[in-house]
Amino acid sequence: MISVEGLTKRYGAFTAVDDVSFVAQPGRVTGFLGPNGAGKTTTMRIMVGLTPETQGRVTIGGHLYRDIPNPGLHVGVLLDASAQHAGRTGREILTLGATTMGLPSSRVDEMLELVSLSPAESRRRLRNYSLGMRQRLGIAHALLGDPSVLILDEPANGLDPAGIRWMRGLLRGYAERGGTVLLSSHLLHEVEQIADEMILIGRGKIVAQGDKKSLLDHGQAASSLVTSLDNQKLAAALSAKQYSVAVAGDGLRVGAEPVEVGRTALEQGIVLSDLRSGAAGLEDLFLELTSDTQREGHPAAATQQGAIA
Repeated sequence: MISVEGLTKRYGAFTAVDDVSFVAQPGRVTGFLGPNGAGKTTTMRIMVGLTPETQGRVTIGGHLYRDIPNPGLHVGVLLDASAQHAGRTGREILTLGATTMGLPSSRVDEMLELVSLSPAESRRRLRNYSLGMRQRLGIAHALLGDPSVLILDEPANGLDPAGIRWMRGLLRGYAERGGTVLLSSHLLHEVEQIADEMILIGRGKIVAQGDKKSLLDHGQAASSLVTSLDNQKLAAALSAKQYSVAVAGDGLRVGAEPVEVGRTALEQGIVLSDLRSGAAGLEDLFLELTSDTQREGHPAAATQQGAIA
């Protein structure tokens, strides 16, 4: 378990992380989401002792990272897939890690196979690796000591669609076996497919947290999009039940849950050709909550774009 309590990091007058608190539980994948520069990486660096906090603290399994003996056996970390000696081969990098942790050399072969790096690829020097290959090697290094906690910063960067699917399955299986996974990303649609809980951060502050359903339900009115063979009759029936109804393209937008719209259509004998939730998606919520940190749409960005034009 990872416990973050009142974590703050200041660089002079700039506050990179502002009173952040959350818990990443065993057996769950926790997505740590925010725009670039939101404070995700700084928080993770503090977790593993690479950056000193200004105040607050982070414990992993009840201990500060620096107090954990042979931490690689307990905490797997991937913060920068390129943060290895560029002149070493992939196998050499993993062998050094295994030796440092007191692991047998056979563990290196197991990890190379797990992340699908071939014998020929493992003998190539890191400088000749693609970003996707570096990510796979970084994940192999994080898993080398069979830790109970994984802390991964943007692990999907550089992976192709097949690699992203592989990574999802790997992390999902790790959590199902009882591991704790903290996964940071600015790619919301990738993380939401595997995360049990999501923490949204913007400008160093947590703006929302919870599972996908609770985040989408928070503060949102029920809404449905529906198309039928008799929209006029359906609209009248829904209005009679005091639901708001408005024309939306070839169908209707209704201020009610899809189940209520479907029930009304059944009562009236109206055939539906399309019925779905009209509520804002997670990406819309994410952009709304972190709108003041987005470059696109920011007044300064618009001014700059006009100047370029």
